[in-house]
Amino acid sequence: MDKKKILVVDDESRMRKLVRDFLVRNDFDVIEAQDGEEALEIFFGENDIDLIILDIMMPRRNGYEVCSEIREHSKVPIIMLTAKGEETDELQGFDLGVDEYISKPFSPKVLVARVEAVLRRTSPDEEEKLEIGGIVIDQAAHTVHIDEKSVELSFKEFELLTYFIKNQGIALSREKILNNVWNYDYFGDARTIDTHVKKLRSKMGDKGNYIKTIWGMGYKFECER
Repeated sequence: MDKKKILVVDDESRMRKLVRDFLVRNDFDVIEAQDGEEALEIFFGENDIDLIILDIMMPRRNGYEVCSEIREHSKVPIIMLTAKGEETDELQGFDLGVDEYISKPFSPKVLVARVEAVLRRTSPDEEEKLEIGGIVIDQAAHTVHIDEKSVELSFKEFELLTYFIKNQGIALSREKILNNVWNYDYFGDARTIDTHVKKLRSKMGDKGNYIKTIWGMGYKFECER
C-alpha cells in the first residue's frame, strides 16, 4: 500500500521537524513548506497530496488565505495549527472547510492520531453509496447529487450530511454531532454546528427541509417520502 503524503506548512523549522519526525515514524511521506506561498506552489505542483497540516500565522499568505485558495480547487483534508485558542479563530477555520483544528502546544502523538482519523473519515470504503429522498452520496468519490444535480459541499458539510442520513429519524444532540463529525470532544460554541447546518440546508435547496431543528437539543434528519 502506498504511503500517504502529508504537506506540513509552518514557518518555524523546529515545529516542522517535530511534526515531520513523528509522521515519518508512523510511515507517512512528508513534504515541508515554510510559508503560505511555498505551500500553494507545492500543492498545485503535486497531484498526490493526501492531507495538509497548516499553520495560521505565517509570512507570504497566512493559513486562512492558503486554505481558502485550496478549497476553491480541492477537498484535500486540512488540519490547521495555531498558537491561538479563541473560538472565533476555530469557527473561521471550520467555516473555510478545515477538517481539524489543533492549538499549540500539542502532543505529536495526538497530532498523528488526528491525521490518521481524518484520513480514515475522508477515505471511505469504495463503492459505498447512500440514497434517500432524491439525495445520492457517493462516499468513495466524495460527491453529492440531489435530484440528479451535482451539489458542491465542503468536507465538513459532506460529513455532516452523511452522518445525518446514516442516523435518519434519530434525534442528535449538538454534542453527539460534534463528537462524531469532528471526531473529538469540542468544548467551543455550538454555533460551529449551527453555521454548517445553515449552509448545508441552503445548498440542499428544498431538500434542506429534511434536516429538522430540535429546539434546545440539536437536529434530526427526516425524509419526507
